[in-house]
Amino acid sequence: MPSILSATDTQTKATQSVTEQMSVFNHEQIVFCNDNNVGLKAIIGIHNTVLGPALGGTRMWNYASEQEALTDVLRLSRGMTYKSAVAGINLGGGKAVIIGDPKKIKTEALLRSYGKFIDNLGGKYITAEDVSMNSKDMEIIHMETDFVTGLPENMGGSGDPSPVTAMGVWMGMKASVKEVYGNDSLEGKKIIVQGLGNVGKHLIEYLAKENAELFVYDIDSEKIKSVSKQYKIKVLSESELYSADADIYAPCALGATINSQTLEQLKVKIICGSANNQLADENIHGKMVEEKGILYAPDFVVNAGGIINVYYELEGYNRERALSHAERIYDTTIKIFDIAKKEKLPTYLAANRLAEERIKAIAQLNARL
Repeated sequence: MPSILSATDTQTKATQSVTEQMSVFNHEQIVFCNDNNVGLKAIIGIHNTVLGPALGGTRMWNYASEQEALTDVLRLSRGMTYKSAVAGINLGGGKAVIIGDPKKIKTEALLRSYGKFIDNLGGKYITAEDVSMNSKDMEIIHMETDFVTGLPENMGGSGDPSPVTAMGVWMGMKASVKEVYGNDSLEGKKIIVQGLGNVGKHLIEYLAKENAELFVYDIDSEKIKSVSKQYKIKVLSESELYSADADIYAPCALGATINSQTLEQLKVKIICGSANNQLADENIHGKMVEEKGILYAPDFVVNAGGIINVYYELEGYNRERALSHAERIYDTTIKIFDIAKKEKLPTYLAANRLAEERIKAIAQLNARL
């Protein structure tokens, strides 16, 4: 399993105060939640609410330290701001983590206690599912707050957003292939899918339909067995993951798998996957990717299908409308590549610029009203 953060990154941030860390990307608010009675320790990060309330999932993870959890929240919430901005939806960026092993600490009482903390924010933050959380968990949180999405369909929600997320990644991947190879067919392309969670499994379904050659890796052998029963795949070992001879690397698990060590091994022409914060350090590794001649499809651009899906849940869910919007990720990805070429920027910077321009324009508009 790749680390979420580099040791250097965590150690550097540990020497800064919380407010100093917030100021790096101009976060609006960090909320620390604690309830000893149920074992809840959580952090909610609200990065920016210019475009609307901060919406982003809650993940439950057994972080090595509180600092590691905080750094994850800061990076993920900023990514959600940019994701919604580029996707053209009226939401700000937020993210939350519950610290601990979900197999040991997740209970109804803990989730309901967490829901109370969300409710106290009065709608400034709206949650959804993320790593180790599902629609059933959202249903429990909903007992204490209305500020939750990703509810089961029988409650008027959209259910699992991962199929729409996967479709968006597929669209981004096709746009990337068109940029590199001149057409957007994935037939015969060798694709490494790292992570067979909900999004990874659905992505494989799309890729298999296009007759791509599939290579997979996951730490969970049961997930590999399940996928191998449905599709023709080659299973990679951890040591083979980054050095395999392939065209595309699709990171679909935790972030930071694009780093100095993995870039020395990668032989692919394209990086395009669903994981958040794929670049361990965007300034360093975003440039390294470009220097290696690899086309990077910015993660918050191509994995926006999930946030698009739950956005339409807020308005009264219409699946066809959500899917139609997610399909436009193809055009947005092409636009990012065009900006990068025209302005001679790494693709991650082109995507950041597109997001920042929309946020700035709406902030100016709001100031005049």
